[in-house]
Amino acid sequence: MNQQHNCENCPVHHKENLIRLGIAMDRVDYVIALAGNPNTGKSTVFNNLTGLRQHTGNWPGKTVTRAEGGYSYADKRYKVVDLPGTYSLLSTSTDEEVARNFILFGRPDVTVIVADATRLERNLNLALQVLEITDRAVLCLNLMDEARRNKIEIDTRALSRELGIPVIPTAARQKEGMPELIAAIEEVASGKFVCRPHRIKSRSPKLDHAVKTLTKKLEDQFPGVPNLNWVALRLLEGDQTIIEAVRSGELGLLKPADFSIPS
Repeated sequence: MNQQHNCENCPVHHKENLIRLGIAMDRVDYVIALAGNPNTGKSTVFNNLTGLRQHTGNWPGKTVTRAEGGYSYADKRYKVVDLPGTYSLLSTSTDEEVARNFILFGRPDVTVIVADATRLERNLNLALQVLEITDRAVLCLNLMDEARRNKIEIDTRALSRELGIPVIPTAARQKEGMPELIAAIEEVASGKFVCRPHRIKSRSPKLDHAVKTLTKKLEDQFPGVPNLNWVALRLLEGDQTIIEAVRSGELGLLKPADFSIPS
């Protein structure tokens, strides 16, 4: 489901939820999340994007550290939030829950998935899970210098076609590919590039029927909430965070509500 909006360049982030998640939203046009497995060079990418304009704190009610920073590009102000490094978004640990909830409830304008080019297959697991939640993402294929050293070749154009999102090769330690990454983030954030992400379609007929039935009920209760198929699947798997979000009505806060940019 592509989230397309009437106004060009309008952000899709959920301002109220981001404030509840502890993000200062004054003077921000677009919100960017950085996701990735541990040891992919995600912090180096974050430092390259934000320079010295960054600070750290904790996520509300958690002992998990959060780093956030910002940069300006093409007359827009970008807030970058570095999510905890995780191997999945299945909410089996606090780090995973924090990362997943930020993408689901905060609805960042772009999620940059930082992947290790030398261990691409392992890293794509997280990328595919991110693409189940959001269709606004960029794959940052980092550590390309090490991939070259190991004689690993990656067809980034074919990978981009398969995933349905921009794929940018980088070597963040050398600042290689960073201008291209910033340009790709802007294209997705502003809607110039509409992502059509790969979604896993191989499910059993019984599970498909259960997901469809539950999705219909969720649509009746929470009209306008994106990616209800994914929510239905998580409910069927007994995901406590999602069950609680349905019970409390918090899921309804995900509707495309406030697209206004603070002056």
